[in-house]
Amino acid sequence: MKVPLLDLKLQYAHIKDEITSAINEVLESQQFIFGPQVEAFEREIAHYIHVDHAIGVSCGTDALLISLKALKIVKEEKKEEEVFVITSPFTFFSTASSISRVGAHPLFVDIDPLTYTISPEKIEETISSLKSDQRMKVKAIIPVHLYGQCAEMDSIAKIAKKYHLKIIEDAAQALGAKYLRKGSAKPSQFAGSRGDFGCLSFFPTKNLGGYGEGGMVVTQNAALAEMVRVLRHHGSRSQQEHYYYDEIGINGRLDALQAAILKVKLKHLDQWNTKRRLNADIYNKLFKGTGLVSDIGNHDLENNSLAIPYVKDGNYHVFHQYVIRARKRDRLKEFLNQNGIGCGIYYPLPIHLQPCYQESRHLQSCYQKLRLDYKEGSFPEAERAAREVLALPIYPELTEKQQELVVSTVKQFYKRV
Repeated sequence: MKVPLLDLKLQYAHIKDEITSAINEVLESQQFIFGPQVEAFEREIAHYIHVDHAIGVSCGTDALLISLKALKIVKEEKKEEEVFVITSPFTFFSTASSISRVGAHPLFVDIDPLTYTISPEKIEETISSLKSDQRMKVKAIIPVHLYGQCAEMDSIAKIAKKYHLKIIEDAAQALGAKYLRKGSAKPSQFAGSRGDFGCLSFFPTKNLGGYGEGGMVVTQNAALAEMVRVLRHHGSRSQQEHYYYDEIGINGRLDALQAAILKVKLKHLDQWNTKRRLNADIYNKLFKGTGLVSDIGNHDLENNSLAIPYVKDGNYHVFHQYVIRARKRDRLKEFLNQNGIGCGIYYPLPIHLQPCYQESRHLQSCYQKLRLDYKEGSFPEAERAAREVLALPIYPELTEKQQELVVSTVKQFYKRV
């Protein structure tokens, strides 16, 4: 028996007729750009996340890019002043590259070793270490809700308010995830609903994945929502009157076929997320029975072979990935693959160590002005995570027998070493 890291064919088999009907409806209408399918899906996402506005865009990367442009977080060509945006070095590349593409620079902050999300304490420490004139160059924070768990938004929101910073939530991996508002009678809030913007991805492997590229920007602010609509359509304010442009935007629209497919799949999302959470519970129980792991939250691999995911109190984790920390991680990955077990490393090299950032003289010069030196050792928790993390199969259709095989194969590896 083989266990793939992800098997989308099983999901498709259950909803094939619904998907076919939705696609045929679009084909019959011949309305492929904008139109009722896109508008209906936008309304349903807004209702699902409890926000006032949702705007479909071409992908999660463009969601981040458009959000930055909508907030005017760009370096103006004629000004020498640099612009910085705080984010995590342990995330998918587009979180940082979107910042760079608008002419700003990522200001990296280390992660919480338990949740892998950006550390609020490190954000405060980083900002407070800057001189007053340098702080003025920091314009926003992009917290990443990694692997399906929310960052600590209460603390991040307080810091943003203190230093007058915008918040763009990277919720690409966390649609349906929620976090508890500390000390508040209000209910938990969805990932993406707290910041000035929330950015979603519908890449095929996501919990809600399309059959191609797709993304969404969500917000509570009507004026910002309108700016996103303009920027995703080359900068034009009108969908009817063509070839007049008020802003310099991009071709960043969500197409009607993807919207129709995603609208069908959204009806099943809660069920799929619930099954992912159940699979995570099964893994936790099985791994605890192996003797390879101690308490959840103990990520010390000196005395343990592996560590299982930690879920912060009050968080509703949707397990886009089930990520363990593993001693001898690379050898374990090879052993699992040899035995037909799919697994993946998200992510093997933190962004501050990526060649494109290390080799940029201009960028390094900008960091040096802030007395920052981004090199190996600068962010020990992100770098340690990159050496130790390993994602195991967690998709909703995964059977308990398959999970038992995954865990027994992991145990077999550690018996050998």
